Amino acid sequence: MPLARRVAGRVIAAVLCAAALAAARQMPPPWAGQIDSVFAPWTGRNTPGCAVGIYQDGRIVYERGFGMADLEHDVAIAPETVFYVGSVSKQFTAFAAALAIKDGRLSPDHSIRKYLPELPAYADAITVRHLIHHTSGLRDYNTLLTIAGRRGDEAYDNGAVLRITARQKKLNFTPGDEYLYSNTGYTLLATVVERATGTPFAAFAEARIFKPLGMDVTHYHVDSGRLVKGRALAYARAADGAWRLDTPSNERAGAGGVYTNVRDLIRWDENFYHHRVGGEALIGQVQTPGRLNGGRALTYAWGLQIGTYRGKPVVEHGGSLGGYRAHLLRFPDQHLSVAALCNLGSIAPGELVRRTADAVAGAAFTEPRPAPAGSAGGDGTRGPERQAAAQPPQPMSNYAGSYYSDEIDATFTVVARGDGLQLRRDTDTEPAPLLAGPDGAFRARGMSIRFESGEGGRPAALIVDAGRVRDIRFARAGGPEPVR
Repeated sequence: MPLARRVAGRVIAAVLCAAALAAARQMPPPWAGQIDSVFAPWTGRNTPGCAVGIYQDGRIVYERGFGMADLEHDVAIAPETVFYVGSVSKQFTAFAAALAIKDGRLSPDHSIRKYLPELPAYADAITVRHLIHHTSGLRDYNTLLTIAGRRGDEAYDNGAVLRITARQKKLNFTPGDEYLYSNTGYTLLATVVERATGTPFAAFAEARIFKPLGMDVTHYHVDSGRLVKGRALAYARAADGAWRLDTPSNERAGAGGVYTNVRDLIRWDENFYHHRVGGEALIGQVQTPGRLNGGRALTYAWGLQIGTYRGKPVVEHGGSLGGYRAHLLRFPDQHLSVAALCNLGSIAPGELVRRTADAVAGAAFTEPRPAPAGSAGGDGTRGPERQAAAQPPQPMSNYAGSYYSDEIDATFTVVARGDGLQLRRDTDTEPAPLLAGPDGAFRARGMSIRFESGEGGRPAALIVDAGRVRDIRFARAGGPEPVR
């Protein structure tokens, strides 16, 4: 055979081999159809949805967008679409604190009043470590705003959160005695890092985390006017079935604040294996759960929830604000992670990433699939239930009046109407019924309200508990009570 023909044959064979390899790389994995089915309810051009990324051994082995990023302009979700990720941000905030500690600019056992002298004296007992592990006892500012009837998705910045916190007269509990998820703690943690390092927090994270890892679109969004190319808007479904915008403004950094996409998140995820930023010891540190004063270990580490799923260790966190929902779930032993970034408030990404992992690595699991549990490690963490004191028997009209809290600058008006009570806040358009509970407390708008007796047993104040906030006191104002 002439040399030219032999060379041509080898070239053709090489080209065919390369084409076959390329085709093999482009073939969807065998479980891809199952993932498509998991997210099928959000497929199409008339619904919000999610961007999904699956990372295996340092590669993106699956990425796809489901649904629409912008229903007004008919823009579909794609792997490069950018989402607000809520409390998924906390792991970046804690990592920034760990870097400041490694630099010698900060200590986990420093009192936060060293950096935040604006806070009351009770904050002397709160350390940086308490902020990291949600054991500070600080009242959650989102819940405080909700109690006052304010929107939690307004563009409050870190300075506003600090001012709100400085108005509080007490903690939920003694620092270190309990675990109670606190967005206040992580917002203040970002301010502590900023003041300890002398660098604006968003710039510190950009220079020390995002830029070194090549996370080009990821950033703390501390300017609500900043443009974000490829951003997904967020949505909610109205009672009549129509879509409505539910896209929050944000200028806070710490508890949330991060915008990112599934293509950037693999760079962050891989750092937990290769320790490019921070080093091996720091990576171990941020995955170490905290402990309470009595020594009991928590499942919450440094902005990360540590646990197991179907017999395998997992590291994860979820996040939400407005209509945004996000979850990043890592299986370190399998070098496998799943990210779901969504723009509809009714989507539960914590459950979806677990169903995705079932499809991808089902054979590796040693335990059966548990019942759905929502977004583990996200914003829904609850503290212990508390029993309110019994109410003294007295006419309903005795409760009527105006009650003011200087801690949240809000007034509650209690109205006696017929044989019942109603509650109206400054911002309410309609009053809500105050319903007496079996424990002697009243319930309204997600709050537990008990009345504090004064002279002659007539209520002198009302006390509000609402999950992440305990014992907000509203003193009764003078003057005639509104009885109708």
